Amino acid sequence: MSLLHPASAATAYSTGFLPDERDYTVRSILGKASRAGSDIGEVLATVASVPEKDHQAWFDAWIALGRRIHGIADHSAAAGHRVSAARAYLRAANYFAVAMDGIDSLDDGEAELLPTFRAHRAAWDGFVSTTPWDAEPVAIAYEDDSLPGYLFRPDASGAPRPTLVLVNGSDSALSGLWCGAAEGGLQRGYNVLLFDGPGQQSMLFERKVPFRPDWAPVLTSVVDYLLARSDVDGSRLAGYAISQGGYWLPQALATENRFAAAIADGGVVDVGRSWTSNIPHPVLAAYLKGDTAKFDSEMKFGFELPGGKKAAQTWAFRARPYGGSTAGGYAATLDEVLKYDLTGVAGKITTPLYITDSADEQFFPGQSKELAALVAGSVLVEFTAEEGARFHCQPTARELTEQRMYDWLDETIANRST
Repeated sequence: MSLLHPASAATAYSTGFLPDERDYTVRSILGKASRAGSDIGEVLATVASVPEKDHQAWFDAWIALGRRIHGIADHSAAAGHRVSAARAYLRAANYFAVAMDGIDSLDDGEAELLPTFRAHRAAWDGFVSTTPWDAEPVAIAYEDDSLPGYLFRPDASGAPRPTLVLVNGSDSALSGLWCGAAEGGLQRGYNVLLFDGPGQQSMLFERKVPFRPDWAPVLTSVVDYLLARSDVDGSRLAGYAISQGGYWLPQALATENRFAAAIADGGVVDVGRSWTSNIPHPVLAAYLKGDTAKFDSEMKFGFELPGGKKAAQTWAFRARPYGGSTAGGYAATLDEVLKYDLTGVAGKITTPLYITDSADEQFFPGQSKELAALVAGSVLVEFTAEEGARFHCQPTARELTEQRMYDWLDETIANRST
């Protein structure tokens, strides 16, 4: 039943842990181990227990693992072992997040969505309540609503510190963002703010608030909130964004200039290409000619063909945060996605910008270099396969990523006055 055969174990980094898109999921969860966000043995044992191409078994296995580790966390917390509890809660949150990623492959994924998200968020909140870092759940005023977030501080002194705003990707969990950048920032003396923006996590699943292509109003609300706090050094605000956040943060920086520096891990110029590149050219041609009825008809026909079911499920899952649905038409969803394009505004960015560029980027190929070319004075840093840094956002090279980006950030804002 194991998909990680002894013959291929030694070359799994280059040949893959799994023969499908879940290989990237495995790399991502393994990469969180350096921040105690996973335990390598737990991950590999879970992967090995799942039959090939059994998506329900994959989902069930990660749910079971999340529940088991959450139980360990609860037991440790009840016994007063806060360090053990925090580390177990974090692992549980990430394992539930893996299950979330697999929901689009389930026959009845809709029914699993909220329960799985709430299991994940309960584990994350357990981590927040037991972590040794000073932590404060916050609500950030935003239009007629609020953005739920968490402010972490290196200590409880209340001293004004440089502060890092973390912008998540399209479907990532806060626990993954913690492992990707948050704790590294705290160790270097930064306050760190994590939050759910429009279309992200609780804003989407519980409040039904979709993405928006213009993120300046979102980050302006965040900056206004932070500048009102006495424990934030307003002259040393920095931004970090991962995955599709590499679109949202630069989009906001085109007009929001109160950040002293920013990091895009990696860069995204045109979100729509990650969609159109997966649509057969003859079908896409109908959309580009403006024949939306033909486009919708051909998309529907393609999804109804043998083997098209999973693709249809994936489309529906990915369309949800854009406010799209198959009922509204496939062309209508694509209309929304194609609004996410920085080409016309990236040149307005004046904030010092650091951009990662990973080898074998599979979701936004070439776009880190493209963003760097559009933003004068930006710093583009390549990560190579030989360094263990293949694929989107270098999932198995997070220590190397942290070292490079934080060294740059420390040096960039070191001379800013407090």
